[in-house]
Amino acid sequence: MNYDPANPLIVQGDRSILVEVDNPKYAEARNALAPFAELEKSPEHIHTYRLSNLSLWNAAAAGISALSMIETLKTYSKFPLPVNLPTDIEETVLRYGRVRLEKCLDEEVVDQVKPLRLVCKDLPLMEELSRQPKLREYLKNRLNASTYLIDPAFRGMLKQALVQVGYPAEDLAGYTEGAGLEISLRKVCLSGAPFNIRDYQQEACEVFHAGGDVRGGSGVIVLPCGAGKTIVGIVAMSLLKKNTLILSTGITAVKQWHRELLDKTNLTGDQIGEYTGEIKQISPVTIATYQILTYRPEKSEEFPHFKIFDGRDWGLIIYDEVHLLPAPVFRVTAQIQARRRLGMTATLVREDGCEGDVFSLIGPKKYDVPWRELETKGWIAEATCTEIRVALPDPLRLEYAVAELRHKHRLASENPAKEEVIERLLGQYQGNKVLIIGQYLKQLRQLKKRFNIPLITGQTKSEEREELYGKFRQGKISQLILSKVGNFALDLPDANLLIQVSGTFGSRQEEAQRLGRILRPKPSGEIAHFFSLVTRDTKEQDFAHRRQMFLTEQGYSYRVLDGSSLRAEAC
Repeated sequence: MNYDPANPLIVQGDRSILVEVDNPKYAEARNALAPFAELEKSPEHIHTYRLSNLSLWNAAAAGISALSMIETLKTYSKFPLPVNLPTDIEETVLRYGRVRLEKCLDEEVVDQVKPLRLVCKDLPLMEELSRQPKLREYLKNRLNASTYLIDPAFRGMLKQALVQVGYPAEDLAGYTEGAGLEISLRKVCLSGAPFNIRDYQQEACEVFHAGGDVRGGSGVIVLPCGAGKTIVGIVAMSLLKKNTLILSTGITAVKQWHRELLDKTNLTGDQIGEYTGEIKQISPVTIATYQILTYRPEKSEEFPHFKIFDGRDWGLIIYDEVHLLPAPVFRVTAQIQARRRLGMTATLVREDGCEGDVFSLIGPKKYDVPWRELETKGWIAEATCTEIRVALPDPLRLEYAVAELRHKHRLASENPAKEEVIERLLGQYQGNKVLIIGQYLKQLRQLKKRFNIPLITGQTKSEEREELYGKFRQGKISQLILSKVGNFALDLPDANLLIQVSGTFGSRQEEAQRLGRILRPKPSGEIAHFFSLVTRDTKEQDFAHRRQMFLTEQGYSYRVLDGSSLRAEAC
């Protein structure tokens, strides 16, 4: 192959890839690279991607071959690939599925509990794995040189351990059937609108279901906020027709799922239960919050609501916003591997580093669509992203200089000079449907007082919260201030301007979720605007750069404006 110095990639032997942002082929190369590489750094001119084991295994699970990955690198690289890299990629990709979990044959059953089989045809590798301390406790009964019998109770823990030692198992052991439930989709919603499933939603469900084969039934669907992940879950339920447990992020999300199920399926009200801090119903379809699952009176006690997992014979568990799945729920997830599992998210990024647990316990990434591709097709709104840098007032600069690190971030986040910028933005965008979102309640209450805009926080009663959301949807109010409750599962399709006044340190997932609040396509096709207010020359500016990384990977770029010149420039 003749390499072209005009190409945008420099591929290095340590698995890092440098990408020239100003190169004419940048967007094309980024889109080709994203399915199997992770963005690691994104300064102005050169972005750094990394070929991590997990990114390569997720690609392999989605059917992307090592040869295809290598050809992509060759196509966009300025120089010949490092000699070691193609072999390294091939060997890493081939590690996925070298070990398989399968159902046990009837003649291999040794007691009342039917075990699973861990199979590896590579006998030296099986010997090596059997000596791994992380695996030894799960490998008790050896059937032959290539096979161990595995207690089904250890299915999840074994898969976690195999990922940690670098040989992720392909789980072909199948699932408990689960209790049947006749679920069909409406052609016309109860609201009167036709129910049309978009092509990518149907494709995502079919990839997950895999025609009922054991290679389907578990995995993660990655779609942008506003792209209709709830519809994907509903269609999956209609394909499986089983009792379903839906785990979601909060009461607002529970109500949204409930409305959508009634509106778009033949399910009746008595077939759908809510399991939250307010209501505890277990029905054929039950929608629960992560918060109630992780509640316990004392840290030393067990989680009393984990019993919901045994409340019915579930045939499907849906993990909504799986990137937010609380760590304690992973323990239960490890114990219910026999159930079909569908994870849905806008980003697989987890700030706690538990991406490997999502991969092993929920399943690998099965379907992903670049945000910009859906924007081009009109399925999500076109959006502009702007970072507005605001100076810290002189009286606060000394306080900032001597503050501890954590307090520095809060001082910068609550910069009172941001209020003037908000006032200018509200004036320039009169008539828009505006969301103002932030991290700190003191700051948000001050904004409520100054601008006389309703505020919704975690302390707002659910009835009041739903009433305000309803007024916003109906156009009775056009502005809302939201705390972190606005980060996810918020169905406000007409919102087209979001002002972010503060956030959770360098959270990439939070940045993506917040942009997602304004990405639902607008009837008139207008552009959505995302403004992030950042205090200049502070830790908040450093964190803002990290927060933007995931969206940069999706093809978004941030304009940077000076807050003091905002009047002079139309935003």
